[in-house]
Amino acid sequence: MLSQEMMKLGKVRSVIRDIFEYGKKRAAEIGAENIFDFSLGNPSIPAPPEVDLAIKELTESGNTVALHGYTSAPGDPLVRQTVANHIATKFGVPITADSIYMTAGAAASLCITLKAMVVVGDEVIAFAPFFPEYKVFAEAAGAKLVVSKPFPTDLQIDTDLFQTLVTPATKAVIINSPNNPSGVVYREDTIKKVCAILCAKSEEYGHPIYLISDEPYRELVYGDVRVPYLMNYYQNTIVCYSYSKALSLPGERIGYIAVSPQSEDAKDLFAAIAGAGRALGYVCAPALFQKVIAKCIDATSDIRAYAKNRDAIYNGLTALGYNCIKPDGAFYLFVKSPEPDAYAFCEKAKKFELLLVPGDDFGCPGYVRIAYCVNPSLIQRSMPSFANLIGLYK
Repeated sequence: MLSQEMMKLGKVRSVIRDIFEYGKKRAAEIGAENIFDFSLGNPSIPAPPEVDLAIKELTESGNTVALHGYTSAPGDPLVRQTVANHIATKFGVPITADSIYMTAGAAASLCITLKAMVVVGDEVIAFAPFFPEYKVFAEAAGAKLVVSKPFPTDLQIDTDLFQTLVTPATKAVIINSPNNPSGVVYREDTIKKVCAILCAKSEEYGHPIYLISDEPYRELVYGDVRVPYLMNYYQNTIVCYSYSKALSLPGERIGYIAVSPQSEDAKDLFAAIAGAGRALGYVCAPALFQKVIAKCIDATSDIRAYAKNRDAIYNGLTALGYNCIKPDGAFYLFVKSPEPDAYAFCEKAKKFELLLVPGDDFGCPGYVRIAYCVNPSLIQRSMPSFANLIGLYK
């Protein structure tokens, strides 16, 4: 008999993908220019020129057999060393290639990391709002996902509540900053409190509680906002990184796992990660893009377009009367639904061809997510529809 759990996952899409597929169907019916699709976090700005140049140089090198061949299971040694050098230089962490495992994006990084540390009966804590697939990844590894609710005013972490949720069964805590779906960047004082709690609880329970930092949006911040690098705050940290957003390469599926050299069992932890990658079949990340990343390690897409979009949609919606959490990073806006049922609100939005994602699956009922990684003209053209939508509630 087939796995009923896997069959259910295969038959029921995530709410984000479901709305995205609805949008494609609707666009075929009335034209894409008449749909205001804010569903999917797909980068809308091009990769930096360094990426195209790196691809050109590599593919014209005359050694395409080696270029497209297998690398070592954890990744090409020179690429891993380049990533380690980048982390050491940028964040001051004395990390080496032996702590870097190249992966097919952040999803693979998270799945491998959870598989490496979780045994049946463990718990993994996520801070709401959170990426819905955390629940899928944690449960597939054998853990229960425990959700820590935020302060409703600014969606920062409620550390007092978090402290009550840490138990002897807690194996790991996932933190995502800048956050998907809210765009919130967690403050340094909040990070320090979370780390202090984890230190105290690890000592109390006699085993390390790992901090998994999910960082696909790390470079996407606006103004003078700073994202604390968690290896500098907590020794048992694992960074799961993706180049999908910073380099606008989501379809290439390239990223890495970095194990803090300060982890009390760093070598065994990395061995478990390598073993989990092997067990899951996540070995030898895409070879071409490993080498592309090594050539573009300091590059970032020009995110000024996202900053302009952020201001346009935040200012536009607040002027219309929407209650929005102003994002400091990523490319998402979290908006309070004018009615308690965010699903019902999103269904009403469809009448005006607005495709929004309800916040329930993100652990925050009563909110909707707007992905503003879109053409600026779409934001401008959508404002009359947003006005008509909120007019239903006045």
